[in-house]
Amino acid sequence: MERGLFILFMYWQFWQKIPHFTIAQGGSLALDDPVDCTERMTRSTTHDGLANPNPTPYAKGLKRGLSEELVRRMSAEKGEPLWMIEHRLQCLRLFRKFTLPTWGPDLSALDFDRILFYASPGVAQTDDWAEVPEDIRRVYERLGIPQAEYQMLGGAGAQYESDVIYHRLKEEWEERGVLFLDMDEALRTYPDLVREHFMRCVRPTDHAFAALHGAVWSGGTFLYVPSGVTVFEPLQSYFRMNARGMGQFEHTMIIIEEGAQAHYIEGCSAPKYGSPSLHAGCVEIFVKPGARMRYSSVENWSQDTYNLNTKRAIVEREATMEWVGGNLGSGVTMLYPCSVLTGEAASCEHLGLAMAGKNQWQDTGAKVIHLAPHTSSVVISKSVSRDGGRTVYRGLLKVAPEAKDTTASIQCDALLLDAKSSTATVPDLQIGTDDATIAHEATVGKLSEEDLFYAMSRGLSEPEAKTMIVRGFVEPIMQQIPLEYAVEMNRLIEMEMEGSVG
Repeated sequence: MERGLFILFMYWQFWQKIPHFTIAQGGSLALDDPVDCTERMTRSTTHDGLANPNPTPYAKGLKRGLSEELVRRMSAEKGEPLWMIEHRLQCLRLFRKFTLPTWGPDLSALDFDRILFYASPGVAQTDDWAEVPEDIRRVYERLGIPQAEYQMLGGAGAQYESDVIYHRLKEEWEERGVLFLDMDEALRTYPDLVREHFMRCVRPTDHAFAALHGAVWSGGTFLYVPSGVTVFEPLQSYFRMNARGMGQFEHTMIIIEEGAQAHYIEGCSAPKYGSPSLHAGCVEIFVKPGARMRYSSVENWSQDTYNLNTKRAIVEREATMEWVGGNLGSGVTMLYPCSVLTGEAASCEHLGLAMAGKNQWQDTGAKVIHLAPHTSSVVISKSVSRDGGRTVYRGLLKVAPEAKDTTASIQCDALLLDAKSSTATVPDLQIGTDDATIAHEATVGKLSEEDLFYAMSRGLSEPEAKTMIVRGFVEPIMQQIPLEYAVEMNRLIEMEMEGSVG
């Protein structure tokens, strides 16, 4: 026990002392003092930073609620082809036939008539941060997006409300045929490619929020990597809701051709108003034979937000799909990234972290469907509950009869920080063949008074000791997140422990 806590103590000291970089005048990199960096990250995520909304004059007079008139207006303003407006209207009809799920979190307070489904901030898209209006640019500067783009990203995008307001890809990747656009532009520029893949991975008939998304989607990211190209720098998009009662429905489509590789990162946030907001985005990923794709996300919506997102990947022969996700902030989350292994020897890995505090229900998990022989999957889920928060791992593992020689492993670890909090594991294992190796393990642990005493005897305060133990518990997930984002995630975890997020 002492050896394990000593390692955690050294880990905590490392994160407290890690150096950080900013862009100095003239574009050169400058080393930050660790204390200054911590203060900078604190300002970027506390109520003095992202929790405060910008003015919303563009939202005045806009009608709330969902209607055919709204859907037609959205499509007309975007200049979409006929097939897309027909798709939207069909999805709207499907949505009206669905009932909301009665399992999991309570969605009865979600009033669609009070949601603002579409709001354009009236800002023209640019590839120059200097051209973004100052009040909006300041939001992304607090997030460190321009600095991250300069230091480590191959490209970056930023969506504000319903529109993408910034998008840029390095020339190096443009020259190698990589496409990194917002979805609206991709639909205009590459209509056949978009139509071939649009909502073919996530079907509008899957559930109510898939149908809703199909009707009112706006913005999002389109990433296409040609055969044999390895994009060794991550690409990132950040999504921000700002108006009261806003709904955001970005669509992310990623196509990784044969033998190609890429890493894409998404982040998101919203201010706290005291009235519900809705996020029902959609991620569709197509990983072609021999390709490798990693999708990372840090979702830090305010507690006003219902985060009802759908993410799915189709993974072909000898291809690999990796999911790394952190879910914090939102009052209700229902999110279960899915990998469909359609090709022989395809594989996937799902790494997920969920943290729930007061008045939060994080209902997260993973779905893996094995449809071909010699496929493999690994699911590792970590959750932390504090101050009455509830976390649930809800997962599906399905192995088809033809999926011989399948290997699948599921590991769910939960940490409860007090007696008020709760956690549950709800696995659904559907195994259609005897020729498979399946492992499932679930553990629940409580914060040990002995561990706290040991850490505090080494000079830590009680809050610092608790934070250190939580950081050590989630370390396997943190190791898979790029350094700059792991630093920010650790700061968010610290603030969750302080009760200051959302």
